[in-house]
Amino acid sequence: MRSKFRWLGWALTALALSLLLMLALALQGAPLIPPQAEVSAADVERANAFLRRNDPRLPRPGTQRTLVMPERDLNLLLNELMRRKLPGASAKIVLGAGIAQVRASVALHQLGLPLWLNLDAALRESAELPVVERLRIGRLPVPGWVARRWLESLRSRLDATAEGQLANDLVKSVQLRPAWLQLNYEWRDDTYGRMLVALVPQAEQARLKAYSDRLAELSEQPAAMPANGGTSLALLLPAMFELARQRSLPGGDAAAENRAALLTLALHASGRGLKALVPAARDWRQPKPMLVTLYDRDDFPQHLLISAVLAIEGGGPLADAIGVYKELADSRSGSGFSFNDIAADRAGTRLGLLAKNAPAQLQARLAGLQREAQLMPDVSDLPEFLRAQDFQNTYGGVGAPAYQQMLAEIERRLDATPLLAP
Repeated sequence: MRSKFRWLGWALTALALSLLLMLALALQGAPLIPPQAEVSAADVERANAFLRRNDPRLPRPGTQRTLVMPERDLNLLLNELMRRKLPGASAKIVLGAGIAQVRASVALHQLGLPLWLNLDAALRESAELPVVERLRIGRLPVPGWVARRWLESLRSRLDATAEGQLANDLVKSVQLRPAWLQLNYEWRDDTYGRMLVALVPQAEQARLKAYSDRLAELSEQPAAMPANGGTSLALLLPAMFELARQRSLPGGDAAAENRAALLTLALHASGRGLKALVPAARDWRQPKPMLVTLYDRDDFPQHLLISAVLAIEGGGPLADAIGVYKELADSRSGSGFSFNDIAADRAGTRLGLLAKNAPAQLQARLAGLQREAQLMPDVSDLPEFLRAQDFQNTYGGVGAPAYQQMLAEIERRLDATPLLAP
């Protein structure tokens, strides 16, 4: 009997040492892939054009569709997805003939460890989805058959979700080529509706309905319909975030409540309404038409709220880049480049990041919001409506010293706005 216990003790010790050795090999002190550079306005412009060209809702013959994605855009998309799901993570895909090399680094700093989990995998093209040919975690090689078992198990769990079922029905095959991939998918009449349901699950729809109902109540109050016809965002935000505060207690998800409040306001201010995102919202109580304003302008709330939602969903750099891209597009063909619009974008980005990272603190700050200047500083003196050539001649383009000086002035004013302070 004593020898059995001794054997068991040795076995447990060997197992523990093996696990420690595996951890030592798997975790590393530096990332394999450095953090991604900030998204540029050019990246956003290219992605926007790509989405317009490949919008599956456009009428085309048949249900079989093909999407060709350059390697650069694939990496941009991959890193934005990782930014949402795994803050501090980065990845890079290198495409070849029938094969793809995927490298990723995930920081473990949130666990209090100055370590990185680095993945290095080779994917091989198959008749349907690519399969794992090689996988290395840190310095630990993982046999291909083990990696494939892991992925099969992961895919089985994903298939049990609405998102997984949709992806399984949608994607038929992937072809890998040097510097680009081809995605073959099937777009049916119900696919778009299923995508919306997958993006906004029932629990989130119920949360959005609460804020839609609250906005409808506010739209019926006399204060929401002043003589000048505009409803100040500074009037709506405290009321919406008071509901967020109430729904966050006890034990609620304050960040999710903040997101729902901002998303409801953003879609209303843009004129689209929640029905653009949630088809079931057509049957909800509808807010009365309100022109949401800030400093008597209806474009400032749109800039601010949309940037806030983008900051929550995709992180600050993406929201900043989209704001700059819009202004550059306006300078070429629209109303012109406006630094005060950039200020509204930056204010919204700060608001969104606070809503996500300090949700209860933002709820408390907005409870004391009484004046528009508390939400966004006065930027009426900043240059606006600049044509592309005038913008280039005066400021040297995006990133030039004169342009950066204007951005620094915007940041200085935002820093002096207590509600938006970090």
